[in-house]
Amino acid sequence: MDEVKTPFARLKLTVTQVMGECYHGYKIGDEIILEDFTHGPKYFCLGLAHALFPVIYALSFGAKFGFRDNQRSLLVTCPDGGKLEFKAEILDKQGKVETLLSTKVTVTKGVTVTLANQKGVTVTFPTEHQGPQPKKMILEVVQAKGKCAFGYKVGDKWETAGLKCIPGFCGAAFHTAFPALFALNFGAKFHFMNKGDSHKGRDSHLLGDSHKGRDSHLLDNSNAIDTVTCPDGGNIVFRVTRVE
Repeated sequence: MDEVKTPFARLKLTVTQVMGECYHGYKIGDEIILEDFTHGPKYFCLGLAHALFPVIYALSFGAKFGFRDNQRSLLVTCPDGGKLEFKAEILDKQGKVETLLSTKVTVTKGVTVTLANQKGVTVTFPTEHQGPQPKKMILEVVQAKGKCAFGYKVGDKWETAGLKCIPGFCGAAFHTAFPALFALNFGAKFHFMNKGDSHKGRDSHLLGDSHKGRDSHLLDNSNAIDTVTCPDGGNIVFRVTRVE
């Protein structure tokens, strides 16, 4: 395959720290370009790919990491003893690193400040550090076939907050769902969910009372993804929803 045809953005990885010996020979400052979140370069470390995937998946669908100076980037550590640290960034159509400056400021309680990078929008900041704000997530079985060792069936639902594990939940299924949970928790939107019939049968309580009676094609379904599939024969398919 000489050329990758993809609708998704390219990504850049930069080695920011070397804390042990890596047989790939990476050194500080090395850059790796990914054609998109599904295409790594030749001989790309699959151990790194495993740890990296939720991050580049999230960045590809618009996630923002508010604690970073550039909210459209994140650091990822090598899972093999933490030997390396990489900075993952998303590239725009011109091949430049996409930048969304942090809104971190120091203010006194009740003081109103104007953020230059928010185009003059005034925001009041409290002095208390807000910290993590995990989003409410719903996992629901939307398709079932064959035999599931956990007995999951269509309509089964679980609720969690952010990236918290669900007690007693199938580990293989949670592993598969984690990239979606990670991306949605940091604000990703799956706009392709507004196309086709993927939203049919969606529960009204996840949409709020304001949506009742509205035509389904007018609903914004981008806060969910319904293609999270069990790796054991594809017997169970989940929808993961961020409750707005």
